[in-house]
Amino acid sequence: MDVLDLSRWQFGITTVYHFLFIPLTIGLSVLVASLQTAWYRTGKPGYLRLTHFWGKLFLINFAMGVVTGIVQEFQFGMNWSAYSRFVGDVFGAPLAMEGLIAFFMESTFLGLWIFGWDRLPRRVHLATIWLASIGTVISAYFILAANSWMQHPVGYRLNPVSGRAELTDIGAVLTNSTTLVTFPHVIFGAFATAGAFMAGISVWQIARDRDTAIFRTSARLAMSVSLVAALGVAVSGHVQAQIMTEQQPMKMAAAEALWEDETSAGFSLFAIGDVENGRNSVNVQVPNGLSLLATNSLDGAVEGINDVQKRYEATYGPGDYKPVVGIAYWSFRLMIGFGALAALLALAGLWLMRRGRFPGGPWFTRIALLGIGLPFLANSLGWIFTEMGRQPWTVFGVMRTAAAVSPGADVPSVALTLVGFTLVYAVLAAVEIRLLIKFTRLGPDPEAGTETVPAAPALSY
Repeated sequence: MDVLDLSRWQFGITTVYHFLFIPLTIGLSVLVASLQTAWYRTGKPGYLRLTHFWGKLFLINFAMGVVTGIVQEFQFGMNWSAYSRFVGDVFGAPLAMEGLIAFFMESTFLGLWIFGWDRLPRRVHLATIWLASIGTVISAYFILAANSWMQHPVGYRLNPVSGRAELTDIGAVLTNSTTLVTFPHVIFGAFATAGAFMAGISVWQIARDRDTAIFRTSARLAMSVSLVAALGVAVSGHVQAQIMTEQQPMKMAAAEALWEDETSAGFSLFAIGDVENGRNSVNVQVPNGLSLLATNSLDGAVEGINDVQKRYEATYGPGDYKPVVGIAYWSFRLMIGFGALAALLALAGLWLMRRGRFPGGPWFTRIALLGIGLPFLANSLGWIFTEMGRQPWTVFGVMRTAAAVSPGADVPSVALTLVGFTLVYAVLAAVEIRLLIKFTRLGPDPEAGTETVPAAPALSY
């Protein structure tokens, strides 16, 4: 591998790893705030015990997300300095706003929430967790605005003297059409992730007859949230696919292994591609499905890989503008498949829990625990598709990935840091899993909310 390949592997590994924590943090923050709101309104100690229990797991995940996210920003200067110099004026703006506004907001109010249980009035303390939750959502918006600019650059101009991209309209960057469709898709995915996490652990606790009453409450809440979130993911994903077809036709064509322009194009269920010859050897399709997905019309026109390649060569010059079709094709399908399975699991859980019943036997407990991983897989595959499908561009239509790598980087240094980061992240993953298992097994504090102990000792977190 050369420096470019190693740098891409390093950024890909750290990004996917970091994003394992982000959706769970966003979703859990809102669910914990909702449980505390229920306690504030009803005074029932069960809601307070759930708030403490899920709050501990949320904070463990939040801390890990912060640690892993810092490494990504270092890489812009270490491995991608050419990219940073070229687009720093534009790309840095939403990232700076995320740090100065959103992260400051979520970390400040999260600190007040942790240490303010027995010091702040209940209403004020409740407001702190909601403000921290809002901060996580705002943070996601700014990050997605930066990423969406790479998918669909707007609000900038190229300086002919310096050769750099310069920001001309921050409003255009923050209201980018790609951002507006990507944001709800990611947020719904976050709720699906948190819902599956909460549902799996709640079912496990119920199966062991531990605090059955309160974990029924969290299980029903989690499954309901997961189901609604899955519907939101599907609808927002449909809109996102249409925007993607318009802005990045090559990405949609690769996602469907569609080689030639077609009207009434079918949605591919399974294909074996002959990439060298630009065709499919086998392709099982749903008739008209792709045209409906991409254009809302059964006979809509969808561009194919070969034809887009010719048009890109005419526009951008000679080169190979095709992503790795196999990765784009299968990551797109697996993303949809894992997301659909998570939705079906939530629906099955709600059905099994109707009329106060236990949600199935040991078989369902095992499935629910395995189901925790489904949204994580769907999220990761979605980002792999999004970023790999954009190749060979770092900034679509403006800067190719090969031109973005640091000119001073060399294979030994990048390889060393790649191995180092991967090993460190493996250790952090083990620490995260061990902590989550430890506090899950401990369960809720039996005396939380009573007069015998403080409402939530800060050190218990």
